[in-house]
Amino acid sequence: MRIYHGAKQIVREPRFGIGRSYNDFGLGFYCTENEERADEWAVTASDNGFVSVYAFNDTGLRIIDLASSQYTILHWLSLLMNYREFDSSSSSLHQAREYIARNFPVDYQSCDCISGYRADDVSFTLAQMFLNNELSFQELQRNLRSGDLGLQFVLKSNRAFERISYVGYTAASSRDIYPAKSSREMSVLMNAYKTAGAPGLYINDLIREEVKAYDARLQ
Repeated sequence: MRIYHGAKQIVREPRFGIGRSYNDFGLGFYCTENEERADEWAVTASDNGFVSVYAFNDTGLRIIDLASSQYTILHWLSLLMNYREFDSSSSSLHQAREYIARNFPVDYQSCDCISGYRADDVSFTLAQMFLNNELSFQELQRNLRSGDLGLQFVLKSNRAFERISYVGYTAASSRDIYPAKSSREMSVLMNAYKTAGAPGLYINDLIREEVKAYDARLQ
């Protein structure tokens, strides 16, 4: 498979154990299979970037795909809450954290790679709205899936790093890329704000009913 890493600099030799432990899924090398998303993740409003390109052999590796039917959005949140800090002013957050950790654990300790939604400003805001009981589960899921925000593919083990080979790079222009990215993300946020309070299952409902991972309403 071909994977891409968008950043301010070119990364020719990804190395195991390098990076920040408080990223979305913990320590690892964050890539994507979507070249267009890598372009967007490489730039800011004012800075250009680079997309490093790699060949990756995933044969025989244990890969957790959080976007597959085996998991729900709450599994993604469960893993995210292990590494990212959410606004603790919400009275429901402590209960939500306990409920999600208890009912939607992800056995990621021995995996080689993880694939799942990137918790950028937009998706993180959606998650925070859900945990604050402002956005229903259905709207959280719909916005994450339909907003085309992108999936990240994260190398987590030394075995995975042995399978990656640098191919080359492309330049990413902020002027060409950032406006479309910003417009799409703003559209997702505006839609989320419009649907806040709409009928559906909210985190307080899930906690009260002790909804489990196999519940058909979460599919």
